Amino acid sequence: MSTSSGAAATRAPSAVPPSLRQVPVLWLALLAAPVAAAGNAAVLILGDLGRSLGIPAATASWLVTVYALALAVATPLFATLLRRRGTRPALWFAAACVTAGTALMAVSPWLPLLLAGRAVQAAGGAGMTAIAMNLAGTARRMGAISAGTGILGAVGPLLGERLTETVSWRAALSLLAVTLLAVPAVGRRTTPASPPAGGRFDARGALLLAVLSGGLVLLPYRPLPALAVAAVSAALLVPHIRRRPDGYVPAAALRSGHFRGSVLIALTLSGSYFTLLFAVPQMLADRAGRPATSVAVGQTAAMITGSLLTLGFAAVSARLRRRTVRLILLAAGTLAAAAAALAPGAVVPLAAIGLAVFAATAANATQSVIAASAVPDRQRPAAIGLFQLAYLLGGALGPALATTLVLR
Repeated sequence: MSTSSGAAATRAPSAVPPSLRQVPVLWLALLAAPVAAAGNAAVLILGDLGRSLGIPAATASWLVTVYALALAVATPLFATLLRRRGTRPALWFAAACVTAGTALMAVSPWLPLLLAGRAVQAAGGAGMTAIAMNLAGTARRMGAISAGTGILGAVGPLLGERLTETVSWRAALSLLAVTLLAVPAVGRRTTPASPPAGGRFDARGALLLAVLSGGLVLLPYRPLPALAVAAVSAALLVPHIRRRPDGYVPAAALRSGHFRGSVLIALTLSGSYFTLLFAVPQMLADRAGRPATSVAVGQTAAMITGSLLTLGFAAVSARLRRRTVRLILLAAGTLAAAAAALAPGAVVPLAAIGLAVFAATAANATQSVIAASAVPDRQRPAAIGLFQLAYLLGGALGPALATTLVLR
């Protein structure tokens, strides 16, 4: 594809209404970035979580998996809410979920209630991310949001470890509440509502996609039952999409090769990044006996560097061919995985995390624009929601794979 066509794809989503483009990108970054910090805050405190709750660290990792799964499932739901009811109702509903989930986690003494609070909290975070990405409009603004998410996600492990040591692990898992600071400013700068979309809500499509997502996330834990669930839900979803081509999963998106390629890249690079994020600290502890604080500082520096690279790459990506952009991203992700798995010592695996966060967040910034441009304007929120679902599925699969490979 030519450079001009790549630039055209970047400009395509700019058909956002003017009132939505007026939201400053810093507010959008503040809306979305705490979602990553809250998820990553648990990276270094699984042992503390397990000891406090009287469970193994591998069981405590369910608080991570449930958070990522709820993010993935709720993202297309909020995309549908955006399309049918507009930005402001979706924003306030997401804020209510964040508030309720965080409050529940602050007082729950039992793991099941903690998991419920974590899921509700994450659902609100999914809404914040969906809203921010829909209001971005361009690759440069997407890049700023992705870089902000990467930077705050980078300090998440260290911040979680510090909060656990000085306050409690409950404070570490409540970091998502920071996103509420952006809600009034974003709410004032968006339209009160949009005309309801025509037709009934595709509840069956939403349910089948949620079950399919859950089956995929549970593959590392229970391979055979999870594979059966995923296969059955996929077999039912395919004919449903044919019957409802404009439903919860737009057929136009699935027919687009550009959309499918973007989703596959996002899923692959996100899964690789989140696997390394949780696996490398344990690998370094096993290989070199590195303390948690030392690992957290090195990991933070590497992830901030990778996020800043994303900011620059997103700014120039519109001048590159789509194929060139994808080759760069895939090469970076492959090199990161190989370096983390094979290199001795501590420096190279930590550098691999920086490279992995660049590959994943740059894919989120550049490929989401391509995914949005692959469908008609009315289906743009749904396409972005499905793209974010793929990215977040990688975020859910990563901790599960890390648990299977290295966590005990």
